[in-house]
Order: sequence, then structure tokens, then C-alpha cells
Amino acid sequence: MADNTRHSGPSTLMDVARLAGVSPSTVSRILNGTARVSDDKRDAVLAAIEKVKFAPNQMAQGLKKGRSMTIGIVVQDISSPFFDETLRGVDDGLKNTGYASVIVSGHWDAEEEADRIRLLLARKVDGIILLSGRMSDQTVLNFSTQRPIVSTGRALHTASALGFKLDNEAGAYLAVHHLIELGHRRIAFITGPANNIDAGERLAGYTRALKEAGIALDDKLIVEGNYHESSGMLAMNQLFDTHQQFTAVFAANDLTAYGARLALYRKGIRVPDDISLVGFDDLPGSSYTTPPLTTVRQPLYDIGRIATQALMRIINGEPARGEVPPLELVVRETTRRVR
Repeated sequence: MADNTRHSGPSTLMDVARLAGVSPSTVSRILNGTARVSDDKRDAVLAAIEKVKFAPNQMAQGLKKGRSMTIGIVVQDISSPFFDETLRGVDDGLKNTGYASVIVSGHWDAEEEADRIRLLLARKVDGIILLSGRMSDQTVLNFSTQRPIVSTGRALHTASALGFKLDNEAGAYLAVHHLIELGHRRIAFITGPANNIDAGERLAGYTRALKEAGIALDDKLIVEGNYHESSGMLAMNQLFDTHQQFTAVFAANDLTAYGARLALYRKGIRVPDDISLVGFDDLPGSSYTTPPLTTVRQPLYDIGRIATQALMRIINGEPARGEVPPLELVVRETTRRVR
């Protein structure tokens, strides 16, 4: 195969065709997956693409297929490290697809989430990734009749809507069971918001672990938080102000645990010597707290990457599928056997 190409600028489809000894239309059909050619011819085209470093214009190809080559991503809090880690997975999932993303925030409000999805639909995105949220499943399904949607935090499985739901109840059970195995019987719990589904499931896991161990549930040890650091600090102060006795704290997420840790520090209470502490999420910063936080690991990066890959399959007319790793307990240095 003779190489007669000359490159004074970016390589073109004509360069690939000339080098591979095929027509430009054959190269085009191989690129978009519609060509029925021999393996030798396909290999020749792929080798030519590699040799001349040809990068097809993904946007132009998308326009020919009636696509915008963009996907919409609805997060709830763009400042949260929880969503940062998931978005990192989304970004990696989009590599080499030619797709760009448009990110909007729903601020944990069902009406605002719906407004943001309508905005994305008006921008002609090819699909939407919904990260958690307050919208009902039926509302999500209704939107999916216009564009495919992949959502986290809910169980959906239709031709145009797929959901990835983690077992929050099981994760909370792991955390509390770990503390019980260390001999703790008075375990305080700083919950998430009362109207949050994940928070309710984590409360159920806390309750189940206590019940299985024969430990009576004490409502005075349960204080509502809002998943932010400040609520962890306030909840700890409330427990102290009401003179509750406890040897361990389970926080509904890592940010809450950070706030709880600060409140303990200001009270001169040592972690884990005096009180053990467990979080939920395993955010990147939890490995670097003082001491490093024992927590339940959510596969946040994997969720973002797998959700994106699933959306790409739906957009390309392939069966929607995907499975994320289970939750697991990561034992670090904030828990110890009760004295």
C-alpha cells in the first residue's frame, strides 16, 4: 500500500481513502458502522486512520444523523463533592464519544428539576443524565418519551429510561453492624432530611441493625440533619445539650460526619478513643480527615461512568443495561472497640 498523502494541515477523509485504496464513501460507511466490507478492507482503513491521525468531525456526523452531540446532566448541588466525583465518572464515560455535556442544577426541588429538563430538551440534547432528585418516577418516565434518560437513585427499566439504585438500607446496616461488633450499644444517628428517600432507607438500615442485635431503639439518639457539614455540628451539639449518653455516632453522609467531628473536637472529645464515628459515601476527602474516616463507600465514580455508557447505548439504539458495584464498608481510624 503506497503512501502518497501529503499533510499541510489536518488529515481528511480523502487522505484516509487514498492511503487505504478505497473510496471516500467506503471510509465514511466504515466510520458510521454501516459498511459491509471484508476484514482486510476494514483493517486497511483503520490502519490508514491511525497513520494519518485522522479525527472525523463528530459534530458533522451527528448533524447528519439529526443529533446535537450533547447530553444534559441534572445535578442537585454543583458545589457538593458528592456530585463532583460522579461527574468525573460521567466525563470519563464521554471520552472518545464526540459528545459534550451541559450541566444544570435542580437544587433538590422537583419543580426546578422539571424546569431544567425542559430547558435541556429545548436545547435539543440527545439524552439526559439525572443525578438523584425529587421528581417522581412517573415524571421522569414522561420526559423520557421525548429524550432517553438515565437516572441514579431510582429503579427504572424501559426502552428509553434506565435507573441505577443503590441499596442505602444495606449500606447503613453495614455501618451500624460494624459499631455493634465493636461493642457499642448507645449509637447516635444523624439522619438526612426527613423527605429524602435515601435518608429514609439509611434510617431503616440503622433500625434493622439495632433490632437484630437486640438493642432497643432510642428516639432521643436520632437527630435530623440535612447532609451538610453544619447540620452535623448542630446535631452533635443538640445531643450534648440534651445530655444523651452514647459511645458512637453514625452520620448519614460524610459531610455530616465532618461537621460532627468538628463539634467533638471543640468539646475536647477524642475520636475514636472517646467516641467512634462512621460516615456514608467515602468522599475523596474522607481519607484525609483527622483521623481518616471510617465510612460506607458508594461507587460514585463508577455510577457516573456506567450511567453515561448506558445512555450512549440507548442513544445508539442498543439495549440499555449496566450494573454498579455494591456498597462496602471502609474501616479506617475513627472507630474502635468500646472500652
